[in-house]
Amino acid sequence: MIKKNEVGMYSKEVVLILISLALGMLILFSVSAVPSGIDGLKSISNQTKGSSPAGVFNISGGHISVFNLTARIQDPRWKGFVGNVTGSFTLSDASGSTLYDWQLSTLTGRIYATRNSSTIGWAAIKCANITTLDAENSKLNLTNPSDNLNVTFNYLSPSNPAFYVGAVPIAANSCPTLNTYVDNASQTNYFYEMALYSKPSIIYATIMEPGSVGYNGQKYDFQAIVPDYGTPGFTGSTAYYLYIELGS
Repeated sequence: MIKKNEVGMYSKEVVLILISLALGMLILFSVSAVPSGIDGLKSISNQTKGSSPAGVFNISGGHISVFNLTARIQDPRWKGFVGNVTGSFTLSDASGSTLYDWQLSTLTGRIYATRNSSTIGWAAIKCANITTLDAENSKLNLTNPSDNLNVTFNYLSPSNPAFYVGAVPIAANSCPTLNTYVDNASQTNYFYEMALYSKPSIIYATIMEPGSVGYNGQKYDFQAIVPDYGTPGFTGSTAYYLYIELGS
């Protein structure tokens, strides 16, 4: 037979167990948000530079002509992603039904692109380095010393601003960085893109610049470039998986 004071003791134990379970559930569901997949993606255009006509040069027989040539050749080992973002904060369930949502008064955040089709280990993300960039060069056969990852991203004197990936802080001037062009010219103040790494993949992060003048004089929220296979004769394309982080 259970005595009265024992009932109280057991009641307290039950309460403590319930509190512990509740705290465990809170910890489980109160983790910091990580970059999310894209709910909608609509292609607006897909363009490439056309071929230039042949140069014509005609001199009389018996002469030797000295001249200089200039050429801008489209690089098949890189491709660009440019566009605009519409987003909101939401309270939705697993079926996508929404209890409430909030439109963003100011658009801030980052776009992420990676070749990795698997779940990303966001908690272990860090800046890429010469070793991880070299490994990606090897995977994509980016052997040309003029446009490989080490040349394209400045890893010797990085210039990225500080930011977070989920709950992981990325310090200023710590990641291999590039700045895509504005008004058809190089610049170092907008459209930062950083090379990050979470085993086994490189992840490219670009900071959104809402309504900023982009590479062709039109306004965009983001610009980024990503590598493709550099194998001679390669005629396919490399899929990239996109993630977004808003309001941070």
